[in-house]
Order: sequence, then structure tokens, then C-alpha cells
Amino acid sequence: MKRLLDCTASDFVRMTGKELKQAIKASEGRVLVAEVVAAVTPLYPSVTNAELAASFGADMILLNFFDVFAPRVEGLTDSNPADAVRDLKRLIGRPVGLNLEPVDPGARQAEQLHALPPGRLASAETFAAAKELGFDFICLTGNPKTGVTNKEIQEAVRTARDVMGTEALIIAGKMHGAGVEGEAGRDLVAKQEVIGFIEAGADMILLPSPGTVPGMTLESAKAMVDAVHAHGALALLATGTSQEGSDEATIRQIALNSKMAGADLYHIGDAGYNGIAVPENIMHYSITIRGKRHTYVRMASSVLR
Repeated sequence: MKRLLDCTASDFVRMTGKELKQAIKASEGRVLVAEVVAAVTPLYPSVTNAELAASFGADMILLNFFDVFAPRVEGLTDSNPADAVRDLKRLIGRPVGLNLEPVDPGARQAEQLHALPPGRLASAETFAAAKELGFDFICLTGNPKTGVTNKEIQEAVRTARDVMGTEALIIAGKMHGAGVEGEAGRDLVAKQEVIGFIEAGADMILLPSPGTVPGMTLESAKAMVDAVHAHGALALLATGTSQEGSDEATIRQIALNSKMAGADLYHIGDAGYNGIAVPENIMHYSITIRGKRHTYVRMASSVLR
């Protein structure tokens, strides 16, 4: 098994979820995930946001606001909906994942919540549809104002594992409060809840990067990452608080602190411009965690390799 740093499009197309996990682990904290919104007009409409993020150095692409029952990636004008994910993977040569949201109808609301379409909710039906569409991994998390709770995330992990099988790669966790009272800032998630996600079948735990939510310090992030590793999972530290639209110095600080906390891979969110981080910030993040050598190779590598 190659480390992900050395993988090209022909490697990714053959990987199972478990093999992708091992490739990430072997890369020793040098893997970058860029989240993009699939359901809005791209920043530059002649290419998808996923293509733009990949070209600036992202190793993996995570689609947000994607409805599995009405599949569409804005910018893929000639793609059949049933083939949209596979067409996108062919164009970018990277693993592509999907956000699904374990909404809790009984969540205590910290703010007015949005109603989501069934195709974005975490359910047995959406997991089956995601598998059929060809997604390489699933991320169970919450967008702002959705009412996703840790309790529902744990239940969704169990369901996803049952539906998608042992080889699927499942990420679980919250990067901010998602509009839920009592699950924000330093109270976002307890260590025992993280362990519960892993015991339910999660391969990777998503946590906020130090400095992205109030109270998430380097020390507290490291303690959570240590707990994740002690229970056999990998840790993804996420920047999902619009700081993906910050200046280069902020991006570098978040990236270095996340690496010192022990992250196995890093997430940069989609709220910089129109459904994508500031593209240069994807590159700055990549250079910070692994230097220009690996960043430029990832940016330049052809999908025909």
C-alpha cells in the first residue's frame, strides 16, 4: 500500500475505503481535504469548484449540499445525474466524499433551524444511494442551523456501517455547534462521545481545529486526538467556521496548530467564496503541512497518471 502522498489517479480508482484509510495513515499528517458546495454556481462557472480545489492542492474532495436523490454537480453541464459523481472523479483524479447530516428532531435549538431535503439526511436510504453513486467516503456531520447532535451522529454511524459494509470509509463528528444548544464551543463533544463514534464503526473522527471554535485550544485538541488514536481511529481536524476565507497567516497558524495536535488529515471548508475556500488558502494550507514539494506535485499531477 502506498502512502496517499505518492498516489495518483490510477491508484485512487482502485482503492477501497479501508485502503484509503491506510494510505492516509501512512502519510503521517500530510493529507488535505477540501470541502466544496456542489449545489451552487461555481466560483468560476467554466470549471466545478471541485476541480478548482483539486488544482490548488487538495488530496480529497468533500461535497456539501449534495442531494443523493437529485444528484447534480453544478458545472458538470453534460453529465447524466446518475453518473455525476463518477464523472467528477474522472475529471479530478481524487477521492470524492459526501456530507450527510444526522439531524435530531428533538435537538435543543440555539437558533432557528433549517429544514433539509431527505437526500441530504443521514438515513439507510441515503447511504445506499451514496454507495450506488460511487462516493469514496462518507462524512457524518452538520452544517450550520441544521440541528445535528452527537447522539444522532453515533446512531448514523451504526446505520452507515450496516448499509455500506466493512470496506466503507466513514468520518464522523462536528466542526461547530450546528445550531444545537449545549453542543458548541468547549462543550461541542465529550471524549466519551468520540469513543462512542469509534465503537459504532467510524474510521475517522472529525474535530474542530485549534482556534476555530471558542475554547478549542492546542492542548484540548491534542487531548481529543490522543483519545481518538488510543481507540484505533484517525483524526481529521476541521476548519469550518468561515476562516477558510481568512488571510494566509491565519491559515498557517491553524494548520501548524492542527499538526501539533496530531491530526492525520486536515479539512478546509467551503465558505471562502462561492462554495469553496479561498483557493490560495488551500495551497497555503498544503504548503504549511507538507511543503512545496508535495503541494506542487499534487497540483501538477495529471489525471492520466
